[in-house]
Amino acid sequence: MTATAAAMNLASGEPPINFAAHQVRAGNIAGARDDFEQMLAMLLAAIYPGARAITANPGDWGIDILLGELSGLVVIWQSKYFWPVVGRSSQGQIRESFDAALAAAARNGYRLSQWVLCVPASMDPPTAQWWDNWRTRRQRDSGVAIELWHESILRGHLVRPDCAHVRRHFYDPYTPAPAQRAPVRDLGGDDAAALDEALFVRQLRAAGHAEVGAAKREYFNAELLAREVLDKRLPAEVLALAEADGVVHGIWEARFNAVAALAADPRLPGLHAEVMREIRESGVFPAQLRAGPVHRCGLMHRVVQDRRAGWVRHWRDII
Repeated sequence: MTATAAAMNLASGEPPINFAAHQVRAGNIAGARDDFEQMLAMLLAAIYPGARAITANPGDWGIDILLGELSGLVVIWQSKYFWPVVGRSSQGQIRESFDAALAAAARNGYRLSQWVLCVPASMDPPTAQWWDNWRTRRQRDSGVAIELWHESILRGHLVRPDCAHVRRHFYDPYTPAPAQRAPVRDLGGDDAAALDEALFVRQLRAAGHAEVGAAKREYFNAELLAREVLDKRLPAEVLALAEADGVVHGIWEARFNAVAALAADPRLPGLHAEVMREIRESGVFPAQLRAGPVHRCGLMHRVVQDRRAGWVRHWRDII
């Protein structure tokens, strides 16, 4: 959540709105997409009383929420739960959704006046530039007004008095309850020395990190937790470990792409700090894993150790 958005929520006297709540409610990303769409339907019905959701049966004509009559002129809101950032991989889906909406309108005899993309995150710089260019071109070619409702705009709507019931239903009750976390263990001198040549340490050194003691401790504790889960083989915990691995890898990938697009320094200054801060603050880690902030950050180091990520532009060359 941005500082501006947080201040807006504090000023309203309401708890902060975190769109990760949809994953907490639904338990996974797929369910979060449906939950986010349901929230949008309620939100739009509060703002525009005539707005209604359209169910796919088997197709939805490229419509998630509709205002107007399908015999005349309509406005369409398209829900896309892109998380944690709207990046390059989202561009194809955005193009396809708009083209599908245009084609359905032409095929079924109604006119599209406006198309609004709704996302729970913000765009990284390259995608924002792509969006501005694409939006200008497609508005000109199609004659359809195109808008973007990103996280800040959605929060602005949700703090309106006439939308308070939507905010309460989807966000207020779903702050995760404190769970019993796995203990954090100290790393002995011999164990710390044994990690000096570990790949995740060499990646940090390549990025200019002088101190790596905390990183070693994080990795050590994440390894203990992962081994315990894999030894016990409880299906819920094994699935939770895999999900947490996907969460940290996804956070790294989104931040890496954003930083790499802007930074001239191949060491990508700030990348590690941004990734670890988001991992510590994220509310989407499965409770079954019992992972606290130290374990979560350690899971990121495990991804680096597995040669699936790194902290410099040329991270694949560090072996």
